Amino acid sequence: MSFRSRRYVLAFVLGVVAALGVHAAPGAKLPPVVDVALQRARIPVSAVSIWVQPVDAAQPTLAINAGQPMNPASVMKIVTTFAVLEQLGPERSWKTRLAASGPIQDGVLGGDLYLIGDGDPVLTYERLWRLLRRLRMLGLTTISGDIVLDGSALVLPAHDPYAFDGRGLRPYNSNGDGLLMHFNTQELALFPGNPPQDPVRLVEEPPLAGVVIDNQIVTSGKACEPWYRDLDAHSEGGRLVLTGSLPASCGPRIWATSPLAPPDFDAALVQALWRELGGVVRGKVRSGIAPQEVQTLFADESPPLAEIVRTMNKWSNNVIARQLLAQLGRDTPAPADSMSAGVEAARQRLTEASIDVSGLVIVNGAGLSRDARIRADSLGALLIRAWNRPWMPEFVASLPVAGRDGTTRRRLTDSPARGYAHLKTGTINDVKAIAGYVLDQYGRRHALVMMVNHPAAVDSGKAQDALVEWVWASPARIPANDRSVSK
Repeated sequence: MSFRSRRYVLAFVLGVVAALGVHAAPGAKLPPVVDVALQRARIPVSAVSIWVQPVDAAQPTLAINAGQPMNPASVMKIVTTFAVLEQLGPERSWKTRLAASGPIQDGVLGGDLYLIGDGDPVLTYERLWRLLRRLRMLGLTTISGDIVLDGSALVLPAHDPYAFDGRGLRPYNSNGDGLLMHFNTQELALFPGNPPQDPVRLVEEPPLAGVVIDNQIVTSGKACEPWYRDLDAHSEGGRLVLTGSLPASCGPRIWATSPLAPPDFDAALVQALWRELGGVVRGKVRSGIAPQEVQTLFADESPPLAEIVRTMNKWSNNVIARQLLAQLGRDTPAPADSMSAGVEAARQRLTEASIDVSGLVIVNGAGLSRDARIRADSLGALLIRAWNRPWMPEFVASLPVAGRDGTTRRRLTDSPARGYAHLKTGTINDVKAIAGYVLDQYGRRHALVMMVNHPAAVDSGKAQDALVEWVWASPARIPANDRSVSK
């Protein structure tokens, strides 16, 4: 059966199901297609929380356990997105400055060079390279003092990258930093040889001075998916040891690690880039705080926040989320640190928007936590409020499009709802969630939330997709003349 034929058949079946079972109201039973999918996954309704509401209606059309706080995993990022767009605005950007403490004569800086962070969440190594290259093109060759890296823009609490799942070298476990560089991530371009056991060639991007890589990855003849299943990295005696195999059938792939804590990563990257550019530093590359009297040479400005949240949500970048939450607390007289103040600022933004924050637990803004909690009705209200904000287009555009891009590019690919849903996903052990918007086949937009907290949550994807298809196919359940909107 062709995709188009399946599209119309599925639309007919879902329409019949909707007509038979329902004009669901708050507290109503699950749509049959969702109920069947959950039963097949052996997930009880008590482990599921659902909220569906047209964006132009005053009441939900479906609410199941919606007042029960649940772990949303990375769906928590839409809370962070709402709060930063509300407080900072979509046009907000950050500037990273280069400054000098002495004169530049005959290609020599007679003092220290300062790289001063602004908490930029997306300072890539390409942008950093451009900053340093400008210095070289202006004739600077030698720094007689130190290169000082000032990350004091954000005050962050101690962070253990191994605490969440014991995989401390995985990029998703990295912390933020006032001078965050390249997401604290080193990308490794892997090139398989001939199976079996041929060495896999490797190129590091970006280069890190002092990081010795012991590449033990070999080529295998296994099936490609999932290509990264055997890959692992660990520190051993000052070396980054890479083990496992890469199937030859996969071709070249990009893998990533976070071999160093942010301040050490920054120092290793700056030293490597300055050396590659032919520059010399007679002192050290170290962390420090720039004095007030240093002279700014030039600066590099980040993309606007609207683009940054799009990068964060499309690919569920945890480091950006941590960084943005800390930015919320940056200018607040904080009792402890920028992250704690950011949590309180996010709660305040939601409260001011008349979103119920009872049961809300924000840990790091990314959702990478066993303790994070939010209610489905609170998420639903957030989505409705966001729809009525002036920055609504930027908010919606940041969410992955089902079957098209981001973390949902492989969801609903053979469904009539493909391309009709903007959904943030979230997955950790025992948790699987989605939240966002669905445009139904009649042109009406709905806010949708579904969270599953259960040991079999990983198997709930079909039930979540069934809910999206049910919303897409069902006729509007609230009269068209009901256009009242919660504000």
